[in-house]
Amino acid sequence: MTLSYEFVMARADQATREASEADLGNVRERALRSAAAWQAMADRIVKLAKDREEAQRAREPAE
Repeated sequence: MTLSYEFVMARADQATREASEADLGNVRERALRSAAAWQAMADRIVKLAKDREEAQRAREPAE
């Protein structure tokens, strides 16, 4: 299953909102860890797309 950037960022935003609304410290910390994990996934998606584009350009013959 491939996760889209939009889906992953939506989850990161949701976790950030949950953290800001949390009354309990441990719930807030859990939500912040979740947001950080989702953000890391989004960053990897962007990097992977960039790396694929660069690899594709490298494979194309020079004109």
